[in-house]
This record gives sequence, C-alpha cells and structure tokens, in this order.
Amino acid sequence: MQKIKSLMARQGLKSPQESMADLSPVENLRIPSKEELRELREQPIDPQAEQEIIDSIEEVYFSSDSFDMVQHELEKLPPELNLQELEEYRDKLKRQQAAVSKKVADLILEKQPSYVKELERVTALQTNLQLAAVICTNARRQLSVAKEGFTEASLGLLANQRRRQLLTGLLKSLRTIKTLQRTDVRLSEMLEEEDYPGAIQLCLECQKAASTFKHYSCISELNSKLQDTLEQIEEQLDVALSKTCKHFDVSHYTKVQLAYTLLGKTQTAMDQLHMHFTQAIHNTVFQVVLGYVELCAGNADTKFQKMQYKDLCTHITLDSYIPCLTDLCKALWEVMLSYHRTMQWHEEHDKQEASPTDEAAAAESDESVVDRSYVKKKLEHGLTRIWQDVQLKVKAYILGTDMSNFKYDDFIVVLDVISRLMQVGEEFCGSKSEVLQESIKRQSVNYFKNYHRARLEELRMFLENETWELCPVKSNFNIAQLHEFKFMGQCRSPSVSPSRQATSSTGPAQEELSLFQQYLQEGNPFEMPAEHREEETEDVLASNGYESDELEKSVYQDYDSDSDVPEELKQDFVDEQTGDVPLKSVSRETIRSKKKSDYNLNKTNAPILTNTTLNVIRLVGKYMQMMNILKPIAFDVIHCVSQLFDYYLYAVYTFFGRNDMYESSGLGLISSRLRTTLNRIQESLIDMEAVGENAGVHGPAEDRKEKVPSPHLSQMVVLTNSGTLYGLAQRVVATESLVFLAEQFESLQSHLDTMMPAAKKPFLQQFYSQTVSTASELRKPIYWIVAAKAIDYEQMLLLMAGVKWDIREIMSQHNVYVDVLLKEFEQFNKRLGDVSRHVRIPLPVSNVLWEHCIRLANRTLVEGYANVKKCSNEGRALMQLDFQQFLMKLEKLTDLRPIPDKEFVETYIKAYYLTENDMEQFIKNHREYSMKQLANLVNVCLGSHINKKARQKLLAAIDDIDRPKR
Repeated sequence: MQKIKSLMARQGLKSPQESMADLSPVENLRIPSKEELRELREQPIDPQAEQEIIDSIEEVYFSSDSFDMVQHELEKLPPELNLQELEEYRDKLKRQQAAVSKKVADLILEKQPSYVKELERVTALQTNLQLAAVICTNARRQLSVAKEGFTEASLGLLANQRRRQLLTGLLKSLRTIKTLQRTDVRLSEMLEEEDYPGAIQLCLECQKAASTFKHYSCISELNSKLQDTLEQIEEQLDVALSKTCKHFDVSHYTKVQLAYTLLGKTQTAMDQLHMHFTQAIHNTVFQVVLGYVELCAGNADTKFQKMQYKDLCTHITLDSYIPCLTDLCKALWEVMLSYHRTMQWHEEHDKQEASPTDEAAAAESDESVVDRSYVKKKLEHGLTRIWQDVQLKVKAYILGTDMSNFKYDDFIVVLDVISRLMQVGEEFCGSKSEVLQESIKRQSVNYFKNYHRARLEELRMFLENETWELCPVKSNFNIAQLHEFKFMGQCRSPSVSPSRQATSSTGPAQEELSLFQQYLQEGNPFEMPAEHREEETEDVLASNGYESDELEKSVYQDYDSDSDVPEELKQDFVDEQTGDVPLKSVSRETIRSKKKSDYNLNKTNAPILTNTTLNVIRLVGKYMQMMNILKPIAFDVIHCVSQLFDYYLYAVYTFFGRNDMYESSGLGLISSRLRTTLNRIQESLIDMEAVGENAGVHGPAEDRKEKVPSPHLSQMVVLTNSGTLYGLAQRVVATESLVFLAEQFESLQSHLDTMMPAAKKPFLQQFYSQTVSTASELRKPIYWIVAAKAIDYEQMLLLMAGVKWDIREIMSQHNVYVDVLLKEFEQFNKRLGDVSRHVRIPLPVSNVLWEHCIRLANRTLVEGYANVKKCSNEGRALMQLDFQQFLMKLEKLTDLRPIPDKEFVETYIKAYYLTENDMEQFIKNHREYSMKQLANLVNVCLGSHINKKARQKLLAAIDDIDRPKR
C-alpha cells in the first residue's frame, strides 16, 4: 500500500477517501455510493477519452501533498454564482475523479502479483530473525556454564609456571643486550672518528647478534637504532664521497670505497659518484660566476642567487669576463682531475684484486667481477658525460656575453683559454669538443666581422689621411721582426695541440707528458703559465705600439742597435691611436730628426712602405694569429685578409692610377686581369652609393654593411705640381709600398695554405694568381700619368708642324724639335734625380717611367710625321736623321735597352718607300697605326706616283680595317 501511496504522491494524486475528505460539506453530501462507483468503473470508457480527461486536470492538483484543493476551487468561484454552471463544473470534477479512480484501480490490479510476492519475502525474513535470536540466547547461556565449569586456581598455576620459564630466558637476553648497548656507544665514537669501514663492520656484527633476540621489544628498539645508525653512516658516506669530486684524496677515497664494499653497494656508490660529479660541476660554475656577478654588482642583492646559470652568465661585465673564465676553467679542471685520479685508483685497485692467491680468494674474486666490470664501464661512460657537462657550462658562459666589442688582445686570451680547455678535453676523453668549437666559432665569427669592419674603416681613415711619405725602417726590415708574426716562429702554449707543444718543448722526454701527468699532484694548466702568458701576450700583441712605447722601442732595438727608427715607428703608432691625422706630421718629424748618414746608408736598399702599409701588415699578423688559434674560421679570416689587400690596392689605383686617357692612348696600360680584379673589388667591397646624396636609399642594408666607401686622397697630397713631377715621390711610395705588401703576402702564402681548409684552397690560389700578382701591374697606369705630363708633347707637335719636309736636298743637320725634345728629357732626368734624393726610385720604376716617356715621345714623332702635308724623299731622309739623332742622345740619358717603340717609328718612316702592292700588305699587317697615320702614308707618300683609283682602293682598305674598331 505504501508503494501505491508514494506513486500517487509523485503523481500529485490522492486516495479517493482523502479526496472526499478534502471536499466541502456540501460536496460530502453528494458522495456517490459504491454501486455508483462500481458502475462507473464497469462502464466501458475509451482509454483515449479517459486519458484526455486525466490530462484535463489542472497541474496544480499534482504539485504537492499539502495542496488545498477546496481552497483552490473556492477561490476560482466568480463573484456571482450560477447554479447551472456550478452543476456542470461539479460534474466535470466528478468525471475527472472517476477517471483518476479508475486509473488507480487499474494500476493496483496490475501490481497485485508483485505485492503478494514481496509480502511473502518479508514474512520469511521475519521468521529467520526470530530463529537467530533464539540461537544467540542459547549460546550465551552455554558460555556462562563453561566459565563456571573451570576453576581460576588451575589456570593461575599454569600461568605462573610459564612466566618463570620466560624470566629465565630473559635474564640471559638482558646480559646480551647490555653488551649490545655498550657496542652502540663504541659505534658512535667510531662515527665521530670517520672510521666508516670499522663502524660498518661493528654495526653489521651487532645487527647479526641482535637478530637472535629480535622477538624482544627492547632488542627491536636496539635493532631499529642500529638500522638508523647504519643509514646515518650511509648518509655520511655519501657526503664523504661527494668531497672527492673536487679534491681527491687517496686514503679518504680508499676508506669510502671499502665502506661501500662492506655494505654491498659498490654499484650504488658508483652511480652516486657520477651524480655528485654532475652536481659538483653545476655548483662549481654557478658559485664562480655568482661570485663575480655579485662582486661587480657591488651590492648584496640576493636576486642573482635565484637566477638560472645561463641567465647569470649574461650579467658578467667585460672587465671581469676573462678572470671569471680563467677561474671557471681552473675549477672545472679540479673536477676533471679528481675524476681522472678516481679512474686511476680503480685501475690500480683492479690490478691488485685480479690475482687471487687461493680458492677462497678466487671465489670471492668471481663474486666481485660483476661489480668491477660495472664500475669500469660506468667510469668510461662517465668521461664523455662529464666532459659534455663541462662543455655545456662553458658554452653557456661563452655565449652569455657579446664579445664583439672586446679588445683584440682580450679576445685572443679568451681563445687561448678555450683552446687549452679543448686540449684538456682531448686528453680527458679523446673528444674533439664540437660544442666548444661551435660556440667559440660563433663568437669568433661575430667578433671578427665587427673587428674587421672596424679595421676596414680604420684603414680607410689611414688612407684618406696618408700623405704617402716614407716610413723609415731599417734596411734589414722584414715582417718576422713584428710582434704580430712572432707566433710563426714559436708556439703559443695555450693554443697549440699537445704534439705541437711537446715538439716546441725542451726535449723528447716531455713529449709523453700530458696535462694530467704534468699537473697530477699540484698546479693547474690555467694557472701555472699565467705570468708567462701575460708577458708573452705583451710581447706578441702590444707590438702595434698602442699599449707600450718602451716595449715597442726595446723590440726594435733587438734587431738593430740604432734607436732612431724605433722612436719614429713608436711615435707613428702612438699618434694613430689618437685618431688624428698623424701621418704627415710624423713623417716631417721623422725626416727632421733623421741623421743624414743613416738615411744615405739605408736609402739604397731599405723597403719602401708607409705607415698605412705597416698597419696593414700588422693587421694581417693579427688576423693570422686568430686563424692559427681557431682553425674553423680560417676561411673567414683569410677572406678578410684578402679584403685588406684588395682595399689597399684599390685605394692606390683610385688615388694615382685612374685616368680616362688610358683608352685613348692605345698602349694597353691596364691588363685584362688587372681590370677584372679592379672591377671585382669595386663590386664586392666598395660601397659606391655612399658617395651619393641618397646613400641610404639604394641597395640592401646587409650588402651595404659588408662594403666600405671608396677612399679619397688626402688634400695634403698634391699631384698637379710639375716641379715634383706630378707627385712622383708619393706615387712611388704608394705603388712600391703596394708591391712590397704583395711580396709579403707571397711570403705568407705557404703558411696560409696550411691553415686553409682543403675545400677552400682554390679561393686562396685565385686570390694570389689574380690579385696579389697584379700589384706590380699598377706601375704602368700610375707612372704613365707622370710620363704623359712630364714631357711637353704638344709643343713638339707644333714644332714639327713648322718643319718643311718637301725639301730637294739631303740635309746634314737635324731639326730643332729634336733638341727641344732631348732638352725635355734632360730636364725630366734631372727632376727624376731630385725626387730620388728624397725617395729611392727602384730600377723597375725608373725603367717604367723611361719606357712610358720614350714610348709617348716615339708615338708623338709618328703623329707629327703623320701630320705632314707634303714630303719628298729628302724629307723622309731628314726624318730618319732626326730620329737617329734622338736615339743617339737618348741612349746616353737612360740605360733602358732596347729603346721602346723604336721599330714603331722606323717602320713608319720606311713605309714611304713601299710600292702600291707592298703598301696594301703593309696596311693589313700594321694595325698598330691609326687610320689617320695610314691615310697620310697613302696620300702623302704614294700620292705623287699612283693614280686616284689606286689611292681610293688603299683608303678603302684602311677604312675596312678601322670599321671593326668602331
């Protein structure tokens, strides 16, 4: 019934009785009888209609049990009541009630079998519970009877007897426990003395004895205490083991290993040891870097201690970078040395255990074979792992700072230290240190690009302020005397491989000593040569005079006792450091202070070079030092070295050799190879747009960044004064300093070739064959300008135009223009001598100058002869007389043999005597003559004895030859 009620409650229904009770008294008077209800139920009603009646019931009737339906219906009544409507509404409610009642009755009938079945189960459960209550009552009654059936006295006797036996055994146990307690005190004392093997041995014996009495609670506590003591020993052992990572002590490590062997944890100890080494590396580098960061920060800010190591490295200042790097490498060396000595200890220990003396020892040895094998493999594997950790830590430090603004000397020191560290790595585990190489290569390329860019700009400044006066050096000067090239004669110990370093040492006995052998007991490879390295760095790197004047002076005095030149060279570079325009003033001071005897002594064979040349040579030496230390960037460095030479060559050409008259001269002054080289330099290195007004608008920024603006000749250099032969002294100094520079490059080729990667060697060969070898070719265009202006060729043409060539008698006296021309040559020779008093003019230069002058004179003669309108045979003979007179006098002025273009003039004069057919062949074979000159031969020489048609034919042949040129 409860289920039916709950169902009705969920559906918001009430029982018929409840529903009737809720009706008003008026409604109760009209409750239908049972017969009526039965009739209602028995009346067949359509299920659908019945469902519709139920659905028509207001939802509020199903809301809750506390719903007052009477109140609800009364509130719905209208103010004015209508009986008929009320009757109809009442009938509707009755129909709804009847439908609900029928629905409920149907549901009851439907669930009747389930109700009966459930009721039967409840009845059976009630019966079982009554039976269980009876069983429990009987059991309690029987237990009470059993308790009364035994006497307490009998049980008491048995208990006392048992207690007596236990106490007898307890007495023996207490005596043993007393001994164990005394042993525990001794165990604590041994721990305080750090006698780990003895403490473990005693502890294990106590545990073995205590295991016999482990059933006693006091022994259990003692055993627990012994176990805690053993764990405490293991913890102290772990701490002791970690101490060996930084400072290895044989006796200390022996005790620790013996203790772990007693514990049977040899393999665990080795795992822990490697973990400690890894931790030691991290802690060591962090503390070193943290110390420098806090020192430089100058406050006690604790934010640095919470930083990651990689972030901490970015806070190192430039001043503390090298000391911190050195201390970092020293600390890491101590860790790696400890690992190396650890491996040595195990190797020696294994040798001692490898030869058992009896069967028991052999059996014991067999048990430890697995441990020894494990330890050996673990140690060998740990070599690479530890070195990898070291590389990563140093890499983070290297890349944590931008080195692009480092001083050159400081950067070389960094390379030295890292190179020594890589040597340590090679000896430590045979590693090539790819991580370190890659990181230092990245920094080196970055640094070198910035450094090279600055040096190119500096070179441009030097060139633009260069007055092209001699830098006085000794007659025996060579680049090996410069500090920058000292590395070629001696190995820098931090930067060479072990084999090379050993080779440069005192004897073969040292060849076998590795760094770990040299510093096994004491010292540090990053500490021992510190003073020596400092001195050596000054000896090699301070040679440019920037750092020490006295050092510069003393070094030059090593090669020559005369102190004049070192003072001058020293002064040159001190001035260059200020960034002023020192070159002219320095040279004047140099000449003023120079003793005449010294000058005359050296001028005949001293190299011709300028301050800028010397600066370029020094730069090349510095570049090669870096290349020698860091082979991976050798190609980048050599490429930059080539740019130094390219820029110097291009500057000399731009200042002294560029002239639009080259092409018109027809002398082939610039070879195709030289022209190709100059075009290549201009395209790849010279920023031509920087000269324009909109320099920043054109061209990609990256391409512009790699280029340098074209230099401009200093206003102090005057090239238009005829009295100085149009700046011949400056031209000689510039050109011959370039030739000298090329010679130095030639001497360095074999050394550069050994440093160059095999795949890049063609670049080096091409640089030498197409650029360096073309330096001497610049003499022709540069000195040609002097030759073209030194002699007044136009005056000679005017004088020749005034000569009458159609004479009828053979003359015995040459013409005046020959004397004028020879006088010009004598004047040229005199001025050449004046220049040579200030600047030595080498024989090749003298020869080129004379060759150009003579060649231009001869071509002017031919041009003058080609301007003749009328000429007789006697006139041609006079031409020959004039030329022979010119040659005779000229040969007394110069030693140049043969006279250039002699045949050029003679052949042209002799062409007057050719017949018509020979002239046609002459025109085809001699294309070196201009069309005007050939036409003059036809018109003037043959015109008198050939007809017009033949002359037109020859002129047409000349035009055909000239047409391809046009």
